[in-house]
Amino acid sequence: MSDEIKSDAAILSTVQAQAAAGTLRVTLHAAAEMTEESIALDDVLEAIAAPDAAVVENYPGHRRGACCLVGGTTRGARPLHVVCTSTQPVLIIITVYEPKPPKWITPTQRSSR
Repeated sequence: MSDEIKSDAAILSTVQAQAAAGTLRVTLHAAAEMTEESIALDDVLEAIAAPDAAVVENYPGHRRGACCLVGGTTRGARPLHVVCTSTQPVLIIITVYEPKPPKWITPTQRSSR
C-alpha cells in the first residue's frame, strides 16, 4: 500500500469494504476483549457498517503500522470502538471495546484524565 495519508472518509470506506467482504483477522487481544465485554463479531461488523460509523482517531504513523479507531453503533444501539489496521490488504481488528467513562465522556469525546 501507499505511504500517502488518506482522508478519514477513504480510510472508513476501505475498512467497511474489507469488513463487508469478510477479509479480516481478529487478534488474540481483540478476541479476549470481545469475550470480556460480551461483544460478538457480528456486533463489530454492525458497528463498522453502521450509518453513524466514523474514524474517531487516525494513527497513520503508529510504530506497528497505520491504524485507526472506528466508532459505530450496533443495531441494538450499543456504541463500539474498533481499533484496526487501515492500510493492509486484510482488515486486522486489534481491539474492540465499548467506550465508557472514565476514558470516554461520549463515544467520540475522550476524557481529559
